[in-house]
Amino acid sequence: MTARAEVTGAKRIVVKVGSSSLTSAAGGIDPARMRDLVDVLAKLRTGGAEVVLVSSGAIAAGLAPLGLKKRPKALPAQQAAASVGQGLLVHRYTEELARHGVIAGQVLLTVDDVTRRSHYRNAYQTFAKLLEYGVLPIVNENDTVATSEIRFGDNDRLAALVAHLVHADLLVLLSDVDGLYDADPSDPASSMLTDVRSVDDLGDVRIGRTGAAGLGTGGMQTKVDAARIATGAGIPVVLTSADNAGAALAGDPVGTLFHTTGRRRPTRLLWLAHATEPKGSLVLDPGAVRAVVERRASLLAAGITAVEGTFHAGEPVDIVDPDGTPVARGLVNFDAEELPQLLGRTSSDLKRELGAGYEREVVHRDDLVLL
Repeated sequence: MTARAEVTGAKRIVVKVGSSSLTSAAGGIDPARMRDLVDVLAKLRTGGAEVVLVSSGAIAAGLAPLGLKKRPKALPAQQAAASVGQGLLVHRYTEELARHGVIAGQVLLTVDDVTRRSHYRNAYQTFAKLLEYGVLPIVNENDTVATSEIRFGDNDRLAALVAHLVHADLLVLLSDVDGLYDADPSDPASSMLTDVRSVDDLGDVRIGRTGAAGLGTGGMQTKVDAARIATGAGIPVVLTSADNAGAALAGDPVGTLFHTTGRRRPTRLLWLAHATEPKGSLVLDPGAVRAVVERRASLLAAGITAVEGTFHAGEPVDIVDPDGTPVARGLVNFDAEELPQLLGRTSSDLKRELGAGYEREVVHRDDLVLL
């Protein structure tokens, strides 16, 4: 049995574990499952690898203390449970890691932490310093103050983006499914894909909304989406069950290995493409579309024909062609209400009539990613 070189050669690994892999039948955190996972991660550390853990489970951990018998549907109740549960979750990880002499560190991220230029640099530097100190960072989205709905499975995408942020060599997604199947695993005719080398390999795969094992909203689809994000920028992905974590991280051919399909790209732009919701859109004329897409130029006011939505300077907007199809996303340099007076006018005209502050690009190419 040949070990997977993509795994055995990885020096910095991001591991994501879902709520279903940490909870008991009653719905709370299962101490035995957490202990088994930590034992695997500690063994990785002993072998010389750096590990970052993206862990779900905060809401599940908060249910019992609040007297809730099941996961609430309302967002405020989910956020309350996350607030109570996050501290308990990290406390349990801290105790388990201490058995191995490993220090745990908590990192709660929001989209702003890694899309705004100054923030993402700070986020990377924080991770780098934690790993330098030998800390095992435990990452979660800052659910307590999230303004968008907390959806099960979002941490799959978060894990893929964190893998880029920390310059990881490997991403491992752990769930209660032992790999990606070409149909429902309960179907005797289904079979597991051991290797996925391109999107063409997924052509006949039927991925249900709730995943292969009823993982809730998101499920297997979010895992495949996360694998696409990571592999498209040079990071291989292993998808398997938490029970197979030890074997998978030892390089055994268990679960599904998603091979890389692209090269590493600037981390902040990856977050801009995959982790932001546009606040509005800028409609371009055909010439401006060619300049942005083919020449990778900055977007100037002269090429914009219309502004849609309400947004402020620094927020993400979609850049669309005359038919309304998004071709790029970027961080805009003007408020929506400022732009109508600028449309179709050259930078030199704007400088002469409105002042030097209006000569700047509407979206600078360094803050723009093609879709």
